[in-house]
Amino acid sequence: MKKNKNLYKLVFSALFLALAWVLPFITGQVPEIGSMLCPMHIPVLLCGFICGWPWGLAVGFIAPLLRSVSLGVPLFFPMAICMAFELATYGAISGIMHKTLPNKKISIYGSLITAMIAGRLVWGAAMFICLGIKNSTFTFAAFMSGAFFNAIPGIVAQIVLIPLLVMAYYGITFRRKAS
Repeated sequence: MKKNKNLYKLVFSALFLALAWVLPFITGQVPEIGSMLCPMHIPVLLCGFICGWPWGLAVGFIAPLLRSVSLGVPLFFPMAICMAFELATYGAISGIMHKTLPNKKISIYGSLITAMIAGRLVWGAAMFICLGIKNSTFTFAAFMSGAFFNAIPGIVAQIVLIPLLVMAYYGITFRRKAS
């Protein structure tokens, strides 16, 4: 039974990684807000919720690096590296919080918001370090702009979509087990 569970998590994680690779193509068709929708974040957060923190962490870390190496977008240094740490944090924290908190709808929101804040803080710290290595500066205003103000459409999309998808996933699973 444990082998089946690990295979299931591996297959779902591969699906989430593929979605993280493909979704930016779709949102990129909307030039005004495409990148502001943070398309790679959604599959990584879902991976943490559905597959658990180790899988969410791995998918989150690999996704931006894979896109950068295969497509040149995002730019490898500093963006893809900083995003790798940010998305790894999203996947890990969403999985840890979801497993730790009681199985209630409000806990999904708590897990999601905690993961989103932690990921953005990690991204800011990574940008500060990477830009420091390049002898550039990363100001608090740049952090707020990149992590919050420019990402408002993505933040809203995540807060709306992730809980609905997680509840739908677990609702389907619970109904099947009850049958």
